[in-house]
Amino acid sequence: MHTPPASAQTWSHRFDTALHPAIAQFNASIGFDMTLIEYDLTGSQAHAKMLAKTGIISPDEGETLVKGLETIRQDYRQGQFRPSIEAEDVHFAVERRLTELVGEVGKKLHTGRSRNDQVGTDIRLYLRDQIIRLRQQLKQLQAVLLSLAAQHIDTLIPGYTHLQRAQPLSLAHHLLAYFEMAQRDWERLGDVMARVNVSPLGCGALAGTTFPIDRHYTAELLGFGGLYANSLDGVSDRDFAIEFAAAASVIMVHLSRLGEEIILWASDEFGFVRLNDSCSTGSSIMPQKKNPDVPELVRGKTGRVFGHLQGLLTLMKGLPLAYNKDLQEDKEALFDTVATVQGCLEAMTLLLQQGIAFRPQRLQQAVSSDFSNATDVADYLAAKGVPFREAYDLVGQVVKTSLAAGKLLKDLSLEEWQQIHPAFEADIYDAIAPQQVVAARNSYGGTGFEQVRHALQVARRQLEQA
Repeated sequence: MHTPPASAQTWSHRFDTALHPAIAQFNASIGFDMTLIEYDLTGSQAHAKMLAKTGIISPDEGETLVKGLETIRQDYRQGQFRPSIEAEDVHFAVERRLTELVGEVGKKLHTGRSRNDQVGTDIRLYLRDQIIRLRQQLKQLQAVLLSLAAQHIDTLIPGYTHLQRAQPLSLAHHLLAYFEMAQRDWERLGDVMARVNVSPLGCGALAGTTFPIDRHYTAELLGFGGLYANSLDGVSDRDFAIEFAAAASVIMVHLSRLGEEIILWASDEFGFVRLNDSCSTGSSIMPQKKNPDVPELVRGKTGRVFGHLQGLLTLMKGLPLAYNKDLQEDKEALFDTVATVQGCLEAMTLLLQQGIAFRPQRLQQAVSSDFSNATDVADYLAAKGVPFREAYDLVGQVVKTSLAAGKLLKDLSLEEWQQIHPAFEADIYDAIAPQQVVAARNSYGGTGFEQVRHALQVARRQLEQA
């Protein structure tokens, strides 16, 4: 009889010599795929129950396997099961430990299954849980945005286009824009979930199996919504991982945009928010500094998540069917994407909740000291029957001469207004007051206070229904 080489792997009877230690280290994934152990145990328990149900193994054997796997779970949770590099991966580690615990019957667990469909199942179970958590975190972020918005309906903030003062806004309206982005993120992850929640278990290495397995039963036990209809596709598909990384990247885009605004708002040049001690740091040399580390780190980590998306796309672009060892590289990208986005969502939620305080007086000063009400002067004339383009040109001239004179529009006398056009009356001052400028934009989805209150009601219902 052939004797397997020292440090034998499950597949070693085909080989005459042991794997070179450096290649064993290079080949192993145990250093990171232990993240999947709970999911591997859950998937294996479902597989064992199916083997017993279909008569491939006896009911007693099935029960022994399920109990043995549960023992491994408890040992892992108590820190008593920590396999070394020799285990190669989490799947071999579990199977080897199971055989030590229950004897020869442990070797029957892998009947009708390959590592290819096994790891595909584990990843999907893992990612399904992480999507659920991420969606919960998005709702927590939305709740904080909603709470802030409700406090600042009447607070005004300059609105920008091209990072130039454009028109004043309700601060609540500004915050609710990020609520809407988070809502799309929540919905997008729900769409991704539909592709994640499909079972490849039973696809085997690539062609299915000769055993009379029941894939529908294992899918039901594991809570999958469907099954892969093609075994080749089932073991080699990573579309769901790419979709998840893309959705994660969009979340990071939104967090980074919000982070960028907070960084600007916290600067002396803007001064719209004050950084609280709980979410900011100081300088090692400049004692006056208070740094917005949280939004800066979120902004920086965004590129990291983008990189994982690009990496997954590149990983998949040249792979022939079916499984290839390249696919081992999907896990670290997924694990780090999940950890990064979850960490950034938690940090940004805390920052909004505890780390910043808006400065309403400074904001009021900002919206009262510019020409962001110029469009309202043109609208005023247009409402009086002056063609809008003519009114636009007139107001452009007014802004030009006012800047030269060091005046704001509110500083012009009624006589000066009427010299510009006889349609101007004393109510022009009310029309260009910042509060009225915001209130007047009452079209659906606009910044008018009535619309903002309606948007808050809609947002509350969305949170309650999630």
